Amino acid sequence: MKEIRIAVCGNPNTGKSTLINSLAGAKLQVGNWPGVTVEKKEVTFKTGDYLLHFIDLPGAYSLTPFSLEEKITRDFLFTQRPDVILCVVDSTNLERNLFFVIQLMELGIPMVVALNMYDEAQKLGYKIDIALLEELLGVKIVPTVATRGEGIEKLKEKVVEVYEKSILPKDLSYGEDIEELIRKTKSHLLTLNPQLSEEELTKGIILKVLEGDEEVLQKLGIKYDKTLLKSYLEHIEKVHGMDFEDFLTDTRYGLSAGAVKKVLSRPEIRKITFTEKIDNILLNRYLGIPLFLLIMWLLFKLAFDIANPYVDFLDETISEFVIIWAGAGLEAVGAPDWIISLITDGIIGGVGIVFTFIPVIGMIMLLITLLESSGYMARAAFLMDRVMRAFGVQGKSFIPMLMGFGCNVPSVYATRVLEQEKERKLTMFLVPFMSCGARLPVYVVFISAFFASSSGTVLFFLYTFGIAIAMAVGIVMHKLFYKGESSPFIMELPPYRFPTFRDLRIHTWMKLRHFVIKAGTWILLINIIVWGLLNLPWKPEKPEDSLLGKIGSTVAPIFKPLGYGDWASASSLLSGILAKEVVVSTMAQIYGMEEEKEIKEVNLLEDLKSIGQKFIEKTKEAISNVFSTFGIATLSAEEPEEAGGLIPILQKHFTPLSALSFMVFVLLYWPCFVYGIALKAELGTFKLYGQAILLHTLVAWVCAFLVYQIGNFLGF
Repeated sequence: MKEIRIAVCGNPNTGKSTLINSLAGAKLQVGNWPGVTVEKKEVTFKTGDYLLHFIDLPGAYSLTPFSLEEKITRDFLFTQRPDVILCVVDSTNLERNLFFVIQLMELGIPMVVALNMYDEAQKLGYKIDIALLEELLGVKIVPTVATRGEGIEKLKEKVVEVYEKSILPKDLSYGEDIEELIRKTKSHLLTLNPQLSEEELTKGIILKVLEGDEEVLQKLGIKYDKTLLKSYLEHIEKVHGMDFEDFLTDTRYGLSAGAVKKVLSRPEIRKITFTEKIDNILLNRYLGIPLFLLIMWLLFKLAFDIANPYVDFLDETISEFVIIWAGAGLEAVGAPDWIISLITDGIIGGVGIVFTFIPVIGMIMLLITLLESSGYMARAAFLMDRVMRAFGVQGKSFIPMLMGFGCNVPSVYATRVLEQEKERKLTMFLVPFMSCGARLPVYVVFISAFFASSSGTVLFFLYTFGIAIAMAVGIVMHKLFYKGESSPFIMELPPYRFPTFRDLRIHTWMKLRHFVIKAGTWILLINIIVWGLLNLPWKPEKPEDSLLGKIGSTVAPIFKPLGYGDWASASSLLSGILAKEVVVSTMAQIYGMEEEKEIKEVNLLEDLKSIGQKFIEKTKEAISNVFSTFGIATLSAEEPEEAGGLIPILQKHFTPLSALSFMVFVLLYWPCFVYGIALKAELGTFKLYGQAILLHTLVAWVCAFLVYQIGNFLGF
């Protein structure tokens, strides 16, 4: 069976991801491009006698790259040369999108254009002559509505058709001056590169030579004489008063504008769009930021109110069913005590408690994905631009910071979209103050134990406090170390759209799977190491006599002014240097050793029945939380009547004030060792790496100290 490799390209915000999801269904495979953390999505399925392999390339405005994403797209198209290009175009913004289509046509690869969001263009009263546009460009064009799956089957048919018939795009004329320059350069390149045929030396490659894109030419192994080419290019500059790249850009835009003028007719009286009406409110100079804060508060409140009952359910199920039955099963087969302890206390008791927080993490990821997919998060970056310039960066830095709410590691790599080096470094230092998903388990268990009546508000406070500290630290670092003006902020604001359930499900899972995979791999390993340190020398009389206890006792005095100067808290924070999720699982193991295990009779049917009843009760509680106040979310969650697992133990060792101080420290100190690896990879020096460790630890200690001491002074 013949495989067709199809590169899916397009500008950002054209619905490309939605289209690839519609094509893929449940078969979508997600990984990373080699050497970087930029996501790579692929799907392969059979149609007729062909196996279609779609590769979703990062969004790009041009094949002259200004960001890591555009660089990946350019490199793939030039060095991998797919069999077919599928370019996704926004029907409501035809001229800008055709500028990119024209660059893709230069590659000499069979191409299909998906005229996406066609329904939105029709609502605006646009009429597009698709047959004429096909004739002008020499490519097959299919109108699509990716959110509803319209046009998807026809796209597959056209992909196979252009491949079978080898239908190449038209070779558009760029005017006599550029065409003469292309002919001369082609002759020159064929002389220096006898291994290349005329067909292989496409217009796109020749233009890359003239643009001086040495990186891609080196990868292609193409030799050329810079001196000779310089004499060619000087002619363009003399005649047209601009360098070759600017003249080529103007020519491409001219072709794009000319095509649009012929094929697109707009209504004489333009309608005010839904997006413009909403933006008049959400982007209001005075209301914009308060509304953004209100939306984020509602997001965290709603997520916590819906998910917290299920967190309690999983906590009780693991501690009262899974651990007990695992221990009983191991005893039945005659497993030694240390194996039973390792599996029940180290693995299930440690990693299991991390898994209990999947509901709240998943809900937050779902709601953030909803805001991202709707187009609102781009507005948030726009709103924050003015604020962020105060501490030496621009609104575009807000995008890596927003990513930091999911995970700080890809946020470090996402700083590559920033043009200035000082902005990149400063943003990398500030990203860890954004509360990543790995910190959520700590917040959830402490909020459930001490702040159940104001859960969403406390969670919102932690997230906004992190942003506030990032701003304060940024201002100081900007004044002292990273002086200078920020680069201008230019960003496209996509129209508002309500994402499909399928898109929400796929994108939420892609965010959540990082947490799940991490919990099931090296967090498991860390918990086994913690179990070993807690049990060596074997079965100490008191947990503090173990190796971990001695290490924790040594550093505990450092945390005493913060309200928790015991060895258990110190040990948990030390383990959190490796991964924040381990803070909670370490506590579960430590306090699990301190507590006497209650021996209860086991009855499988009764236990399963009890689990089912608890699940129904928690579901009712979640629904009640959503609708109990103003029909949106609860403003006060009810205290649980019975708390199981780690929560009652924490209530014995912490006060509400020391718990808040502990959460603030977890929020602000070193995120994880993987963040350190990413930082070293990007900065290339251990000097700045060391500065980052010192900065985050010092800021965390000072802030937690102030929270605890001021709270004590005020009598809390």
